[in-house]
Amino acid sequence: QVQLVESGGGLVQPGGSLRLSCAASGILFRIYAMAWYRQAPGKQRELVASITSGGFTNYEDSVKGRFTISRDNAKKTVYLQMDSLKPEDTAVYYCNAKYAGVSYWGQGTQVTVSS
Repeated sequence: QVQLVESGGGLVQPGGSLRLSCAASGILFRIYAMAWYRQAPGKQRELVASITSGGFTNYEDSVKGRFTISRDNAKKTVYLQMDSLKPEDTAVYYCNAKYAGVSYWGQGTQVTVSS
């Protein structure tokens, strides 16, 4: 079956960095568009960054210049490098895979930015 397994979340101080990973199985990874979403308490889930099968990237305005999404098709993994983290980045981060109207989600990983 399809599995998206996120890792790399945790507690970090403001200004710090984290690298999230999402390992996929059960899908032809290279043809899927991949994305990271986040959901903070009391807020709707929002798109943070996405990367197409061809490697084109897109970012939510508040993370531009701080976050970098990348993918390794050989490892079937998508990454989110998060630098200069702010308290408002605190949320559960979810990995998403999408192709031809079909969408899969990971279970989420908690990122907490606090001093």
